[in-house]
Amino acid sequence: MSPFIIYPAIDIRDGKCVRLVQGDYNQETVYNDSPLKVAKAWEEQGGTYIHLVDLDGAKAGHPVNDAIIAAIAKGVNVPVQVGGGLRKLDDVTRLLALGVSRVIIGTAAIEDRPFTEAVLGTYGDKVAIGIDARNGYVATRGWLDTSEVKAEELAKELASKGAETFIFTDISRDGMMQGPNVEAIRSLAVSSGRTVIASGGVTVLDDLLSLNTYHHEGIGGAIVGKALYTGNIDLEEAVAAIRRQG
Repeated sequence: MSPFIIYPAIDIRDGKCVRLVQGDYNQETVYNDSPLKVAKAWEEQGGTYIHLVDLDGAKAGHPVNDAIIAAIAKGVNVPVQVGGGLRKLDDVTRLLALGVSRVIIGTAAIEDRPFTEAVLGTYGDKVAIGIDARNGYVATRGWLDTSEVKAEELAKELASKGAETFIFTDISRDGMMQGPNVEAIRSLAVSSGRTVIASGGVTVLDDLLSLNTYHHEGIGGAIVGKALYTGNIDLEEAVAAIRRQG
């Protein structure tokens, strides 16, 4: 079993590193003008995998920040995963050619099943399925819409089509510094039988240690955003603590 991974998050909008509250584009904080500098800093502090979100791409429905993504993929020595607006096979192929290690399919997993299955069939473990849920139901289009599909049902279905990794976000917890929804994350991992990366709500080191205790159930890591930028969590300290916990 691979180790529990902490994924420092870099959300890119207008070329800058930002954070949104609950996906609201009107509630934005700019943390740095250079996403590449931020990525290098996270690597220096022990990050072993970088999580990128192309917020402009999520809104536009196709990747927008290719140049920045390529610079980060080439500028760090750790793998990079990218989500945001991936709805065409050509876009996925292009990002992987830029040096991205894994792409994240979100909205399209609900809205375009043939595309999703084609991507899984072509790229397999280089694909993660992003499941963003509001009250247990999958939300799409940068969380602007809520579907009638249950998160666990979608995960089971896509696992049967070859999905190996899911990134699960409980929207109600994202950016609110209230802790992750551990039970929902565990439930998704157990029901799908696949690796689930927790996203949204990780606020303090104990949140990470709590998630890691369910590593054997399939919780493979956690994406941490706001808590790193506010200093609530020190990445170096967190990586060491997870290693000690085993």
